[in-house]
Amino acid sequence: IEVQILADAGGEVVHLFERDCSVQRRHQKVVEAAPAAALDGALRDRLTSDAVKLARHAGYLNAGTVEFLVGPDGNYYFIEVNPRIQVEHTVTEEVTGVDLVQSQIRIAGGASLSELGLLQERIRLHGTAVQCRITTEDPKLAFQPDTGRLEVFRSAGGMGIRLDGGSGYTGAVITPDYDSLLVKVTARASERSEALRKLERAIREFRIRGVSTNIPFLLNVLQHPRFQAGQVDTGFVDDSPELLQFPRRHNR
Repeated sequence: IEVQILADAGGEVVHLFERDCSVQRRHQKVVEAAPAAALDGALRDRLTSDAVKLARHAGYLNAGTVEFLVGPDGNYYFIEVNPRIQVEHTVTEEVTGVDLVQSQIRIAGGASLSELGLLQERIRLHGTAVQCRITTEDPKLAFQPDTGRLEVFRSAGGMGIRLDGGSGYTGAVITPDYDSLLVKVTARASERSEALRKLERAIREFRIRGVSTNIPFLLNVLQHPRFQAGQVDTGFVDDSPELLQFPRRHNR
């Protein structure tokens, strides 16, 4: 569980609630959501309060993420602070309506949180958001990065779907010299179940030919009963070999 914070030069700090990043493979995040589905309200308050206290005590400035491990007994443990915008910041933007990148730039330029209208009592959660990262990795080959030319690249869309793209377009050459991320897909809705349905539909609409992708794996994750119920932990992928069983697909 990670808490998004913003802090200005005057020592003011606010949190923008939490993100659940439990679905991981080899300690790398696969699916991220805001807010965390199975997090007790009292525990959320303690996590966010401690994140703000830590940032204020350290004299932290600008955007950052305070990361915790939360045990099944409700106890939690501090891991680290990431002093940067993270890949999964999009889900926080979608549920709070706060542009984190713009806020970061303006704070660096000397703006205070109050000048940005970022007072803690004004920051509210609106619905839920879930993000997947589509990469050029082959799940059948232990997620080995694939290379080649994108013969076809057609993306999804629709209300509540946000795409943060990288090098994905028809004709693009994927080399081994860069990150394998093609596009981040974020779905937002008033209810988590609806956001998951939107996300699954959007991922199914992608058509990517020429290189292997992790799309079959992502679909297995999104359809898994434990994931849909929000009952996953950092061992979910390792403990669920069925996530790596894929139907045969045809290039029509």
